[in-house]
Amino acid sequence: MRLIELSPPGRKVVTGTLVFTAEDIIRFAKQFDPQPFHVDAEAAKTYVFGGLCASGWHTCAGWMKMFLGHWKTEVERLEKEGLTAPKLGPSAGFRKLQWLKPVYAGDSITYSVTLTDSRPLASRPGTWINMTINEGINQHGDPVMRYEGTVLEFA
Repeated sequence: MRLIELSPPGRKVVTGTLVFTAEDIIRFAKQFDPQPFHVDAEAAKTYVFGGLCASGWHTCAGWMKMFLGHWKTEVERLEKEGLTAPKLGPSAGFRKLQWLKPVYAGDSITYSVTLTDSRPLASRPGTWINMTINEGINQHGDPVMRYEGTVLEFA
């Protein structure tokens, strides 16, 4: 089974929702993006965002966490139906990454993936490259992050 058969182009698939707590925001930021508005709630009040907010990289990591959890469940579902799930590999890259709104402590971000295209790789028979739009929407319906991604698929 190919990914394009499982999820036709244009079909948005919600992969899950992640709540960003102050503790998670600070823990991630201390290790990977220790800017004051990510690690110190009091200091964050004097910055452009007006409060503690998640690193954009944290919101992207949240997308990956939700996608991998969704994909594991999807593979298990297909196996129970006697089907072989597409074998997905690494990403070949991304473009047009946008952090559209801050993600504050307490925000719930719902992530999705939409397949836009799939084509075989001429350089690797039996391998396809799948293009996707990947998004995160907060509890108010506001987009907070978006990027165009790729994922390899193997026969």
